[in-house]
Formats: sequence, structure tokens, C-alpha cells
Amino acid sequence: MKLLSYQPFSLYSNSGGSRILRRLYQGYESQVNSLVLEANYWTAPKGLILERTVAASPQGHKYYRWYVRTCVTWLREKKFRLRNINRVQKEAANIEHDIIHVINHGPFSGALCKSRIRLKKQLWVSFHDHFSTTGSTQDDARELWKQADRRLVISNALGVEYSRLFGYRNFEIITDGVKKEELSIVNPELNDELVIYFAGLLHLEYLPLFKALAEALDLLVRQGLKIKLVLRGTQQVSFLKNRLFAVEYKSVSFDEKELKEELDAAAILYLPIKFSPSEFSLYSLSTKMVGYLSSSGAILYHGPENGAACLLLQETGSAECCTSLNVQDLTKAILSLINHRQVLSENAKHLAERQFNILDIQKRFWLA
Repeated sequence: MKLLSYQPFSLYSNSGGSRILRRLYQGYESQVNSLVLEANYWTAPKGLILERTVAASPQGHKYYRWYVRTCVTWLREKKFRLRNINRVQKEAANIEHDIIHVINHGPFSGALCKSRIRLKKQLWVSFHDHFSTTGSTQDDARELWKQADRRLVISNALGVEYSRLFGYRNFEIITDGVKKEELSIVNPELNDELVIYFAGLLHLEYLPLFKALAEALDLLVRQGLKIKLVLRGTQQVSFLKNRLFAVEYKSVSFDEKELKEELDAAAILYLPIKFSPSEFSLYSLSTKMVGYLSSSGAILYHGPENGAACLLLQETGSAECCTSLNVQDLTKAILSLINHRQVLSENAKHLAERQFNILDIQKRFWLA
């Protein structure tokens, strides 16, 4: 069985979607070919999976000013839309495959939906986030939902919502996962320095959460705690300068062993979920959360109270949750986490083993 994985990002980029796919394809790399429609000039690191890149026209550059980026995006998605779709279809026709696995992300996710490439091929579609938060169109999401032979959703809530919007269809829940041997032993002792860990880029919507975190950590330092905030793969943040707590930046890494050691060295795993748009928190499960569940520390959830991740973590007692931007509320949540850290971390391991076992998830994906 040969699978063509089509998405708008490299499998080896620093994103949640990439991580999910790398984990699903792990051990099956020889059966996968990746096809990427790349909107910006960027060279991805090489991996075990053969990856072909189609450069969307026109290409963007990170140094473009906002008005140039807006113009280039309009040209790419409107004026040159058919050209870009034809290029994707032409490249896909040259790749041996039995199954097309499309990630519904970005404005061209429906490029292989109705073409001759689709004929006599199984179509599997993964829906990692609500279309309104991914740059996809509602029309593409609807067509992919209706035409797919398999619908793979990140959460039950998203599957229910898409059934409401587009008509009921069977769907399966396929998420990120961890191996049983990756579940760490909970360390009952705290080091003198409280290490708080976050991995990933900071988008504008997350800055208010981090500002609240910074103020809360300063308050805790004044109360006698020694704190270090470790940021992996995060850009420099101006308001984190000259704080009472230490800040350590680390570059992007794909070394699973190194990342696992960092997670286990942290007492608190910070999981911010943006408050808007609400469609993101309501239907998405962060891949970061799944990795955090397996570590020896405890999760600090910070985001909307009705978010899919918050509801799951609260229901299973797997995290301390702060659902406001109030600094005092966040400070109290951190102190509560410190007091209940061992129970929260143990519950998180049970949740990871029960619901996010990657071998079970892979089996469902590949043997369906």
C-alpha cells in the first residue's frame, strides 16, 4: 500500500500538524510519499520520507512588509489559483500511490479532490482544526468531508460539528500519541529551581497569555520561589526581558531523546490555548498537550474553560487549569499545581496510556 500525503507544510517543519503525521508514519516511511505546496521560500530538513515540494506562485518572503504579503497572498489564492492547483495535480500524477491522504489545511487542500488523480484512489482526509482557523475554505472542507472514504478528526467535538455543518458521515478520531515506554515516572521531589517549559512559536494571539504568565512568575519570585522559564523553538519575546525569573531560549530540535529529557526535567509544562477565535479551542486538541501528558512534570493549562483540551484535562484530573488572563488567578493556579503536582502527573500518564497510545492509533490508521 502506497500513501500520498498532501499538505501545505513539510513533514519536518516545526508544527503540530507535522508532528502528528511524523508519528503516524513512523515505521511506515517506505510506504509514504509526501507532497507539499509551499507558499514561502523555505528549505525543510531531510527525513526518512521522500518529500516533493511544489512552489506556489507567487512565493512569499519573510522580509515582505504586510501590504506586500497581502498582495502576494491574494495573487496566489485568486489570480494564480488554477495554475497552482494544476501544478499540484501534475506532480501528484508522477507519484506512485494507492491512497491520497489530504490534510484539510490551507486554501489549496481540495486540489486533489475532483481531479483525475482522485479516480480509483482511496481518499483519506485528516481534519486537525476547524476550517476557519486553518486558511481553508468552507467549500473545500465540505467537499473533502463528503467525498472522503475515511474522515480522520482530531476530536469528537470536531466530527460532531462537521456532521452538523456538512451532513452526517462516519468519522474516526486520530490524534498525536506517545509510546508506552515514553511514559515517565513521576518525580515526587521538586528541585530548588522551579522549571517551567514551553515548546513552540508564539503567535500574536498567545502574547496576552504569556504576559499574564510573566507577571504571575514575578509575583511568585517575590514570594520566595526561584523560577526558570525554558522556551524551546520560541522567538525572542521583548516583554520577557529584565524579569525576576530566568529565561532560557533553545532552538528548534527534532531530536526526540533530547526533547524528552527536557520535558522530564521540567516541573511545570505550560499549555496556553488562545481565547480567540473560539473555533480553535472548541474543536482542537493540541499536539503539545499529548507530549506533555507523558512527562514527569505536571501540566498548567491556560485558556478557555470550554475548550476541548480543558474539558478533557479537567474531567480526568490531568492538569491544573486557569481559564482567565487575571494574574492573581494564574498565580493561585501555579501554587495549586505545585501542591498537587504528583497526582496531576499520575493522572496524566493514565490518560496518555488509555487514550493516546501511538501504537493503537497507528494500527487504527494503517489497518482500517
